Amino acid sequence: MKASSRAVPAGGSWSPRLALLVAATFFMEFLDGTVLTTAIPSIAADFAVPAADVNITMTAYLMTVAMGIPLSSWLAERLGARRVFCLAIAIFTAASLLCALSQDLTLLTLSRVLQGAGGAMMVPVGTLVVLRGTPKKELLRATAFLVWPGLLAPVLAPLVGGALTTYLSWHWIFLVNLPLGLAAFLAALRLVPTVGRDRTRRLDWLGLALTTLGVGSLLVGLELAGGRDSGLPAAAGIVVGLLFLTAAVAWMRRTSTPLFNLSVFSARTFRATATGGFVYRLTISAVPFLLPLMFQAGFGWDPLRAGAMVSAVFVGNIGIKPATTPLIRRFGFKPVLVFASLASAATFALCALLDAGTPEPLIVAVLVASGAFRSIGFSAYASVQYADVAPAQLPSANAVSATLVQLSTAAGIAVGALLLRVFEASSHAAGTTGVAAGIATGDPAAPYRAAFVAIAVLMLLSTMDSLALPRHAGAEVSLPGPAPTAERRRRPRA
Repeated sequence: MKASSRAVPAGGSWSPRLALLVAATFFMEFLDGTVLTTAIPSIAADFAVPAADVNITMTAYLMTVAMGIPLSSWLAERLGARRVFCLAIAIFTAASLLCALSQDLTLLTLSRVLQGAGGAMMVPVGTLVVLRGTPKKELLRATAFLVWPGLLAPVLAPLVGGALTTYLSWHWIFLVNLPLGLAAFLAALRLVPTVGRDRTRRLDWLGLALTTLGVGSLLVGLELAGGRDSGLPAAAGIVVGLLFLTAAVAWMRRTSTPLFNLSVFSARTFRATATGGFVYRLTISAVPFLLPLMFQAGFGWDPLRAGAMVSAVFVGNIGIKPATTPLIRRFGFKPVLVFASLASAATFALCALLDAGTPEPLIVAVLVASGAFRSIGFSAYASVQYADVAPAQLPSANAVSATLVQLSTAAGIAVGALLLRVFEASSHAAGTTGVAAGIATGDPAAPYRAAFVAIAVLMLLSTMDSLALPRHAGAEVSLPGPAPTAERRRRPRA
């Protein structure tokens, strides 16, 4: 409790324990976004509804998280990041209990919306709490803690959800959040310091409405794009969403008290998160969607074997993590980002060459390498985006970045599903030419291989964007010591 009355000094030192706490809350939020996938049949049986109807619980959660992020930025500045972060943990934990106690699909969906509201505040506000107390020279170490939940949660979700549902019941997917949430809340009261808040800051209602509607419409369009026979509604949702977001940008550039300070995009290193970084996250997010499907529908594996094989990506994520910061410090952000995107594209191309007869150790090696390269890229983007952002711009930069992450994840799944539909149709068409026809027409794994080739090519757009970065982009963060300009002259050529 003593920490609750202590204000953070400007340029103070960062706390590994605080960063680890925030990362743990992120893991809960990210995991709950996808963990229900394997429990859908059990939930449908308990509620006596079609399994397809249960998808609404996942969609409602993810949409609430994405649409709530813009408001969370203002709440953190108006009420104080510490207060909002603790409130977010409390809401998320209470909503988890309500999810476990739900007796029908309606109550479960409403409880998931409340859970998403808590998650929407935990993600950007938790990051802001860490960033405000972290000097630039320690930013690499701090963000290393914050990156792992986004890497591990999508990979572990099928295993965690499957194990809890099989050996206990789907209710335990939510019940396990109760002790974790309580521990996180008590730790937050002790570890999260008090920072200054702006009691007079007004809420940009029009900017909030336009941004929320834009994000919501875009997510609906992307969600529909992942289904079948929904081309026109999906396109309409995406177009409407982009129009709302364009109007939001136009408004926030004119008003004196915008929801976000869009001047953060003047920093090239931050713009990278909306250009090459967006493409990188999109393609990476498509992989956990495509791999289990290829193993099951293409290779004929059972779900347990497929899930266990995908967990090899987790091994790569963890194994390379201690080396990510030294790599960035040794070579700088630009070479590391170029390497991570090229290497990831190469592993996607290798996935296109796999078949049911490929030795399992070779498949594991490819997936471990893919996990390692995605970990390097995620860590680099997470750090470089804040390298040139002024402290006063952190709330806006943080909220914009969190929103883009949510959108890129949804876009990755939608693009993966769209590619599968395109190649499934083309592989059965008479006279097909190109990738789909070249990969054993009639082979059930052919559309998946073609999809992996397509996302490998798409990843090269991220490479091109990284090549356009200045040679010493983010040097203040990647180089140790207080004088990066002096160090630049001694940096080896990459």
